[in-house]
Amino acid sequence: MKLPVLNIKGEKTGRDITLDKSIFGIPEHQHAVYLGIKQYMANNRQGTNKTKERGEIKGSTRKIKKQKGTGTARAGSIKNPLFRGGGRIFGPKPRDYSFKLNKKVKSLARYSALSDKANSKSILVIEDFKFDAPKTKHYYDLLVNLGVSQEKTMLIVKDNDKSVLLSARNLKQATVTSFNETNVYNILNASKLIITEGVLKSIKN
Repeated sequence: MKLPVLNIKGEKTGRDITLDKSIFGIPEHQHAVYLGIKQYMANNRQGTNKTKERGEIKGSTRKIKKQKGTGTARAGSIKNPLFRGGGRIFGPKPRDYSFKLNKKVKSLARYSALSDKANSKSILVIEDFKFDAPKTKHYYDLLVNLGVSQEKTMLIVKDNDKSVLLSARNLKQATVTSFNETNVYNILNASKLIITEGVLKSIKN
């Protein structure tokens, strides 16, 4: 698939670039994508949820009624989980939700997501650029020129330029990252991917 290379004004430069089929042209692997998203969301969970069980509740341990003959369920103390104010049965405890995913599966998921964006024509290629100073207006003007100012965008650059990163930081729907730091969730979460020419050339090499 060939895509035209645009400049920061949104105009065609007259150059075309071919997307690598091994990355942007593979069949969709839904299960790999599912696992990639699941791992990303699991790794972002705090895992600090905690409730008190009957042994952790502050209260009397006196047996509140006799064991047999009442016609109701037996109860050892006021901390019985069946009573109001009692302990929680099998409540959540702080734990780590993260899990391991093989490198090849993660790469497959990422390439599958990129292929999906290529098939849906949601990729724009822009020539390499830099900002002299971090200005949100400069980055917003770039998005306006490309016609994607109202969409969720992710700019993939070769090297994380501090000026570009800071310029996009205040825009809610804009993300800037390097190719090696991309993940399935962010790729699919963005409506449009803006990839610099240098990134695509470095992938080929």
